[in-house]
Parts: sequence; C-alpha cells; structure tokens
Amino acid sequence: MKPNIGKTVLGGVAGTLAITFLMYVGAPMMGLPKMDIAAMLGQILGGWTPGIMMHVVNGVAIFPLLYAFLLFSRLPGTPAVKGITWGVVLWAMAQLVVLPMMGAGIFGLKTGGMMSAVASLAGHVIYGVLLGGIAGQSSPEKVRGAVAA
Repeated sequence: MKPNIGKTVLGGVAGTLAITFLMYVGAPMMGLPKMDIAAMLGQILGGWTPGIMMHVVNGVAIFPLLYAFLLFSRLPGTPAVKGITWGVVLWAMAQLVVLPMMGAGIFGLKTGGMMSAVASLAGHVIYGVLLGGIAGQSSPEKVRGAVAA
C-alpha cells in the first residue's frame, strides 16, 4: 500500500507553500524574527536563490517521495497523523542537525531561540498535515490481470 504519488507531490507543494509563508510572513507578524531558511541554506549553497531552490526541491519532491515510498506504510494512524509524524521528524532533524551545521546552534539557540524552534515545529506540523491529508488514503496497487468481483 502506498499513497498516490501525484497527490503526494501536490501535498508537498501545498505544505511547502504554507511553511514558506509562515517563515517569511507569519513569524514576523507574530513578533518572531523572520526565519529565512533560504538565506541559511544559501550560506552553504552560495546564495539566497540556490537556498530557496533547495528548500523547494526538498519540500515538494524529496521529502514527499521519501514519505510515500519509505514511510507511509510503516507509520501508524490516519494519513494526516502519518504526515504530522513525518513533519515532526523533519523538524527534529532540522533542529538537531541542519541548524547546528549552519551555525545557528541546536534548536537555533544562537539565532531565534526557543520561540523560533516552537514556531518551526508549528510550521512542520502544518506541512505534515497538508502532505498527509492531500496524499490521502493508501490504495492497493493494481494487479495485472486481476478480475473485479
């Protein structure tokens, strides 16, 4: 069992748009520092444009396809819960591995602090809800030559 790949990528598009909006617009509106993931990734990749491109490729293609092919059938719960679980895993990896690699410290303590980490968690949960909810229920793969009853 696996989710529909087209719907999974569409879920990744919706989730990426939502989390990007939250980073650049929502966080400053809540009084939090703007979380500029493109600039942070750009420090490693050579500029803001390659940073935002990597962010989009991760959110639209890489993370949704990993979810569909490796995790969907193994995660418990409804599609939305599966997506939330994946979103929380991505958040934890960002907080514990990616941010320290980019000089922001664990949970971004050297930059935005715990409020930014909590806001990031909320963004990743929203990403996961959209990814899982849009990817939807699994469907059995068609068996060649099967006759419908």
